Amino acid sequence: MTDTTSTLHVETRTHGRVLVRAPRVVAPWPLLIGFHGYAETAETHLAALERIAGVDGWLVAAVQALHPFYTRQQTIVANWMTSQDRELAIADNIDYVGRVLARLRAGYDISSPPVFAGFSQGGAMAYRAAAHMASSGLMILAADVPPDVAQRPHVRLPPILIGRGTGDPWYTADKHSADLATLTSIGASVESCVFEGGHEWGEEFLTAAGRFLTDTKNTEHGLKHKGHKE
Repeated sequence: MTDTTSTLHVETRTHGRVLVRAPRVVAPWPLLIGFHGYAETAETHLAALERIAGVDGWLVAAVQALHPFYTRQQTIVANWMTSQDRELAIADNIDYVGRVLARLRAGYDISSPPVFAGFSQGGAMAYRAAAHMASSGLMILAADVPPDVAQRPHVRLPPILIGRGTGDPWYTADKHSADLATLTSIGASVESCVFEGGHEWGEEFLTAAGRFLTDTKNTEHGLKHKGHKE
């Protein structure tokens, strides 16, 4: 008699980790939610987001991936997903982001839909969040558009800032050009920032991100003001 092996996918409860930094100015606040790269942490990402010019007036949340692991140096880092059970992992992560957003809205006075930001592997998460939830903007650094977003029927994305270092071996010029073409084809408004550097948070991108956040905040304020007048 031949043995048979089957795979069971079992839902289970787990807890994610999110670092939240509230500004010192009076609420309500605009909200920036960020997703770190592979083998990074919420602390790593929050430190990067805090380098953006003008972000001190924003409520900033750095979301840590649900899959922590130890490096060979015994440092705790995290990973968003692998190719194993990819579709289930994507659904789990989207649900996770929705729960994060609900907790933030319940606990803080937020003035507008969030801006999502993602670096490297976290860029895919930022794209997915913006594809499934209302948002004011999307900032992507060193990450390509995931196919589940690009091919999503009737997908609508907010204004996007994409950054790439000229010496980045992972997010190449060809990938960057392909992403710009893909996003344009689905009707997205895209701004590109190419800077001297590698797979990193370049100073030029941080400056562009500051301008992007300011423009987003001003646009949201203008829309609310117009709606109030009418």
